[in-house]
Amino acid sequence: MNYLDELKYDELFFEADALIAEKKTLDAMQILEGIIIENPEYGRAYNHLGWIYETKYKSLEKAEEMYKKCIFYTPNYTPVYFNLSVLLSALGKYDEQEAHLKNALTIIGIEKSSLYNEMGILFELKSNYTAAINSYKDAIRSSLNSTSIETYKVSIERCKNKMEILG
Repeated sequence: MNYLDELKYDELFFEADALIAEKKTLDAMQILEGIIIENPEYGRAYNHLGWIYETKYKSLEKAEEMYKKCIFYTPNYTPVYFNLSVLLSALGKYDEQEAHLKNALTIIGIEKSSLYNEMGILFELKSNYTAAINSYKDAIRSSLNSTSIETYKVSIERCKNKMEILG
């Protein structure tokens, strides 16, 4: 694909992104699906379609398929890793989510604190509070956002309370 074609698809993608922000979901879907029809390897379009299927249509299996296609075609598009992690958690696919998060943490440029937080949530849901606390501490280490750090501290305290109450 030449540079002008790439620019065309990027422009369409950003148009769809703006439409999503304006809550014009159907218009965004038409553009995203058009991108995929013309250029099936344009991975970012799959991420946005996955998000629409997950959050607007509650079609979780379809969303999972879209997120995985995004990773296949565009493994350096970092937002998809967080989106897929949240979805796998919602589906209760904790083992798959854990493997996904470990892989995601190796991606250059990814925002690690959010992924460590997701790992903490995963372990907390599995009642592995020690591992959850360690993950929340990793989130704190990798965060530069004071508000997020406070959230992670609250999560640590919640896990400690659960350990005390549940043994």
